[in-house]
Amino acid sequence: MTAPWHVTDSLAARYASGAAPEPDAWSLEKHVEVCGECAVRVSAAVRAGGSGPVLTDVRARLLETVRAEAAAGRGRAPRLPGVSVGTGGRGLSPASRWARVLWAVGPALRGAWLVALVVVVAAAVGLAYAAGFRDARPVLLAVAPVLPLAGVAVSYGRHADPMYEIGVATPSGGLRLLLTRTAAVLGVCVPALTAAGAVLPPVTGVPGAAAWLLPALALTLAALALGSFVGCRAASMTLAGGWLLAVAGPVLGRPGATAELARYLSGPAAQGGWAAAAVVCGGLLALRRRSFDHLETR
Repeated sequence: MTAPWHVTDSLAARYASGAAPEPDAWSLEKHVEVCGECAVRVSAAVRAGGSGPVLTDVRARLLETVRAEAAAGRGRAPRLPGVSVGTGGRGLSPASRWARVLWAVGPALRGAWLVALVVVVAAAVGLAYAAGFRDARPVLLAVAPVLPLAGVAVSYGRHADPMYEIGVATPSGGLRLLLTRTAAVLGVCVPALTAAGAVLPPVTGVPGAAAWLLPALALTLAALALGSFVGCRAASMTLAGGWLLAVAGPVLGRPGATAELARYLSGPAAQGGWAAAAVVCGGLLALRRRSFDHLETR
């Protein structure tokens, strides 16, 4: 757990004067959303600075408008010139709504990752039925658990998202935004890969089409938990590389060895181990949830 943090008088003064470094300013703005004591301290520092007279004038005009509206008995929210009242998304055009959805789900579903996923699924089905490649199903099962990791790697962080700093500073940023984008990645790859595995010809001794789901969930949660320490991109690349070296590489690198996938993906012991790993990683992620409220430095 991170130690309690509060805005100091010196930081509030630097922020009010515009001299605070950008990461400190983002952290301060995020913090005052939930800390009334620090909000009062920052407000006092801003009022004491050069912006104080302007803010006082805006406040006076706002109060005057509110009193005028109340006296007129119009019963509607006051509106200042040039300021529009939010509608919570009502009245937006379909294109604007889709733009919001695409921003929320993140770069993974707008870029090369989605194309790569489609290519993997199409290649597996094509090799199985057009080229007669009998090991298409075990190959797909061997690489399927790392495909969500690639989506997570390009969904969050300063290296993947050009609006990362803005997103972290919003109330819905941090872990909430990361989980939203991870859910979008899983919502696309889980049905696509499971359906592809189901239509591929079965191979004796190779696990079923859904055997990869628990390993993928455990690896994804492990990437999020490890990402709280080293960043999502580094965590996803590390775990994906480890899986490819320890599982996919040895299994697929030897002819006739694809049946060994059962040792990693099927059976009560293997599936129970992946389920336990998912629970542990989920608990660690919950303990480290506040770490995503700060900007990545790597």
